[in-house]
Amino acid sequence: MLERTTTLATLLEGTDDRLVVTGLGSAANDLAYITDHHPRVFPMDGVMGAAASVGLGLALARPDRETLVVTGDGELLMNIGTLATIAVQNPQNLRIVVVDNGRWGLTGNQVTATDTVTDLAEVARGFGIRRTLTVESKEDFPAARNLLLTPGDTALILIKAEPGPAADVVIEREGVRLRNTFRDHVLAGLPATA
Repeated sequence: MLERTTTLATLLEGTDDRLVVTGLGSAANDLAYITDHHPRVFPMDGVMGAAASVGLGLALARPDRETLVVTGDGELLMNIGTLATIAVQNPQNLRIVVVDNGRWGLTGNQVTATDTVTDLAEVARGFGIRRTLTVESKEDFPAARNLLLTPGDTALILIKAEPGPAADVVIEREGVRLRNTFRDHVLAGLPATA
């Protein structure tokens, strides 16, 4: 199993132009640390299960921009059905990275189903997301980077990470300010509407 923050930093290197939606907790902390709180990153802190849905909406609203969802296994399990909608819509500009440490990190590190019987990459394939990959070692990094960076159908990359804390960073938790900062970044360069 891999250490979450350094693995994410390695895989996401060179994706600085992408709009990013994170799941709550560890995913938000990791991306705040990796991107130094960049306004292109919208942390879904406090809304469990919404990251993939918001990422889908963003990808559909801005087909001219690459969209990346970074979330955890627990957060995705809370709204697993969204993968079916994503598969049906299949935006060509959407990539989903799931950090699977087999734990509900924010509620006490209880074991999730992914630690025992559930394989989220197989679930995604079952819903119809054709491009999936599980990353279990550094040898898988080139294939993961290729999937992340190659245009085409929606892709899901599952990182098998060791249980443990995310990056130790303080993130902004003021929802209105986060929304406004992200919105301004997303809309930058678009023509004004009447």
